[in-house]
Amino acid sequence: MAEGYLLLKWIHVLSATVLFGTGLGTAFHFWYACRSGDVASIAAAARSTVVADFVFTLPAAVVQPATGLALASLAGYSLTARWLVFAMLLYLVAAGCWIPVVFIQMRLKGQAEALLRNGTAPGPGFRRLYRAWFFLGWPAFIAMIATLWLMVSRPS
Repeated sequence: MAEGYLLLKWIHVLSATVLFGTGLGTAFHFWYACRSGDVASIAAAARSTVVADFVFTLPAAVVQPATGLALASLAGYSLTARWLVFAMLLYLVAAGCWIPVVFIQMRLKGQAEALLRNGTAPGPGFRRLYRAWFFLGWPAFIAMIATLWLMVSRPS
């Protein structure tokens, strides 16, 4: 049991690292490209962000609750413990922001590729979508930081 628990914990910590690191890294990369105003950079960053979300973020986002619930069960934690309930709620907040962000990123990617083909600059529609992407990222980021803190500290 101890070896299984440690393996599960390692997978949980690794997937949390991938989830948080990929999310922060791709968000910064896309934000930085958009601030440059260079359509080729924006299109490239949008493409890599969408790919990273499906290759890294999505699998980690699925592994997190599965391993987290299994760990809580194996460790004997009540699923109604306040810290665990808050962690699960914060995770749902992050997911609730991230899911629309994925669809926004796909739309921004398509628009950026069209802008690149047409040789035009981002217009108001692109900027409006970008702002939605940007502002949805903040509650997800804050929720993930708070969730990580709860997982490490497990306050009573």
